[in-house]
Amino acid sequence: MAKILIIGGGVSGLSCGIYALLAGHSAVIVEKNAFPGGNLTGWDRRGFHIDNCVHWLCGTNPASEMYGVWRELGALGDIPVHIGESLFTCEYEGKRLSLYSDIERLRRDMLALSPEDRRETEKLIRAVRAVQGFCGIAGEGHNESSGPAARAAALPLLFRYYRLTAGELAEKFKSPLIRRFLTSFLTEKFGSLGLIFVMSDFCGHNAGVPRGGSTAMAERIASRFESLGGILLTGREAEKLKLKGNRAVSLMLGGGEELSADAFVLAADPAALFGKVIPAPMPAQIARMTEDRRLFRFSSWHCAFECGSEKLPFSGDFVIDLPENHRSFAAFGRIALREFSHEPGFAPPGKNIIQTLAFLDEAEARKLTALAADEEQYKKKKTELAEAAAEAIEKALPVLAGKLGAADVWTPATYSRYFGSEFGSYMSFAFSSRFLPRPAGCAVKGLSNVLLATQWQQPPGGLPIAASAGKRAAERADELLRRMSGADVGSKIAKAKLYPTESANIS
Repeated sequence: MAKILIIGGGVSGLSCGIYALLAGHSAVIVEKNAFPGGNLTGWDRRGFHIDNCVHWLCGTNPASEMYGVWRELGALGDIPVHIGESLFTCEYEGKRLSLYSDIERLRRDMLALSPEDRRETEKLIRAVRAVQGFCGIAGEGHNESSGPAARAAALPLLFRYYRLTAGELAEKFKSPLIRRFLTSFLTEKFGSLGLIFVMSDFCGHNAGVPRGGSTAMAERIASRFESLGGILLTGREAEKLKLKGNRAVSLMLGGGEELSADAFVLAADPAALFGKVIPAPMPAQIARMTEDRRLFRFSSWHCAFECGSEKLPFSGDFVIDLPENHRSFAAFGRIALREFSHEPGFAPPGKNIIQTLAFLDEAEARKLTALAADEEQYKKKKTELAEAAAEAIEKALPVLAGKLGAADVWTPATYSRYFGSEFGSYMSFAFSSRFLPRPAGCAVKGLSNVLLATQWQQPPGGLPIAASAGKRAAERADELLRRMSGADVGSKIAKAKLYPTESANIS
């Protein structure tokens, strides 16, 4: 039995540890925070629960390939999955348009709203259905795959969207509401093909929210890791990876503790490791992505509001404008509201919790992160953000006026402090048009027994990519360790069918 030491107890690190254990190795995870899960987390404030991460989880449909990974990790299985009536809603001049889970309902609403946009609407819906066919989540049962002929026929249509940003796609529509709808959720810069994948997943019941949200999901994955015999060391910060020639031999922790292993996996944010914990530059493939003009990085600031209303005037996410004098506080001057009525335990009886998300471009995120060095000015800024968000909510939804109380504010500085991310960027590179994301390798140049497992290896990052990166690193570590021991080469992890396919409990 070989020992694998994993730096970082987020989703990629936990995934790597679980798959390493299933392959017969021992695994130890070192996590600097007091809790596992990384960004997959939440916290409590005065009887309200704040959820930091899961807006939608790709892979909740049992027909999808990702579902098997989530089940192996303990994230899904017997856990109820909530799929809302809509993922997000936009409003313009008193009219609303929602991304409904029923793709035909979305089609009808778009055609009724703007008959003159029929041609573009029909193309868009066909593209969404085509992607569902590629992913095996098409049809009434959300479990059908398209055949080779249908896939070939769909490629020219999908290539059209590959060439467009969401903003460029929106310009092809005459309806101001549809244009807003297409640019509000992932921003104007994001590739329109990425937006189509989001629509495909949600309308294919492949983007639900597991019961309990982010914290409960992280706890289930960590419990799975420990139940298999893994050792999870929280509150232990990695300081230095000690090297001998082209091999790592041990990891120094704060306080002088030293841990040795046969293989090491770097599963924290690369910005927090390279040139700091590990005396090596950022891997070339990730460095190249930071210079790729088709990619960009973003972060966001958030507010959570206690809401003294049992009934809310929206469901899912609702995109609204910031007040005119605060438009510079967010990219494109908009924020998204998010409600949690499907989680009654998140708020006291008769009340709700509402959270806001405001995207920031890299320059503004850096400014806000730097501001945290001045405690007084940072506190003042957070108060200003909360007031701007509350004003926006009360203007868009007057029924909530006087019923909101700020519960918490967190910013890019929060993500930098807890997770070491550069300017608080908690997802890897978002991609624009003319880009197809491909995973970078997990090898670290010059080190034979050190591997990388992070969402930053493949745009646009997020939970599924983090989990997949962890699995790939475990496969590679398994191959390396068995080669070192003289065993047959070829990881058995990728070949294992650990769970049979079964129906999910979707509500």
